[in-house]
Amino acid sequence: LLQIYREVKARGRTMQFWGDIIMAHPELATALPRDVIALEWGYDAEHPFADHGAKFAASGVPFYVCPGTSSWNTVAGRTDNALGNLRSAAENGLEHGAVGYLNTDWGDNGHWQPLPVSYLGYAAGAAFSWAYAANRELDLAEVLSRYAFWDGAGVIGRLVYDLGNAYLQTGLLTPNSTSLFHILQNPPEKIAGYDQLTAANLQKTLAYLDQVLTPLTKAQINRPDADLIRRELSWAAAMLRHACRRGRWALGREQDQEEIDLRRQLAQEADQLLAEHRKIWLARNRPGGFKDSQARLEKMKRDYDPQT
Repeated sequence: LLQIYREVKARGRTMQFWGDIIMAHPELATALPRDVIALEWGYDAEHPFADHGAKFAASGVPFYVCPGTSSWNTVAGRTDNALGNLRSAAENGLEHGAVGYLNTDWGDNGHWQPLPVSYLGYAAGAAFSWAYAANRELDLAEVLSRYAFWDGAGVIGRLVYDLGNAYLQTGLLTPNSTSLFHILQNPPEKIAGYDQLTAANLQKTLAYLDQVLTPLTKAQINRPDADLIRRELSWAAAMLRHACRRGRWALGREQDQEEIDLRRQLAQEADQLLAEHRKIWLARNRPGGFKDSQARLEKMKRDYDPQT
């Protein structure tokens, strides 16, 4: 780290580095120069920003708090977790003298979340980091409708907010991700072994998703990409619906005609999801990463082949 610091310093820059070293070896903090910035990162609502902030303050090394939008490894976000994580970072960063707030948005495992899924985390991070006391209880659904989506009907912010909480309906919470995402990414044998995952909760999640998406047709999005936003959110919801049906299939697989018919239905859904994913990705994003993202969907589809 000190070798890198010397290279950065020689070029007249300020080095930032992930602060794990201070948490793992606080005794080494005295060897670090004071014109660097450590980045204290953590992406779950329960991340110990308070404890770590106190240790950073004691080290004397300037630091940022680095929460995240909770969009990655989810498809549609984790609203409650994102808000808890972003609030905690701001509150404890202020308490312990953090010199900055870095909001992060990652793309692990194929970057399946469309861009509008991250708007909630962007808005909350901006509000909490700029004026935490004033914005702690911000009506984020209204803010999203008005300032992110320019929705004259005022419904799309609540839709995105609630869609991002579909993960809570499954009864199975996983760190830095959602169980629905893991259902889409993992083979059926592994899904069947998930503790606390039940067909009843997956059916409950399906009903929740249908309810959440109902107002989408009423949205009056006054943006040039309005149609694309509707397609992106519809695709994200369709992915979560597919996860629910895939999960129920994985939990109750039996080699009979009914199971074979269900595989065919899931394979047809997967084809539709693949085709729409290609369109919405290329409509907004550069092609870099697209092949990897599609390959993960294709792997999911192969699980439905009766020969596997």
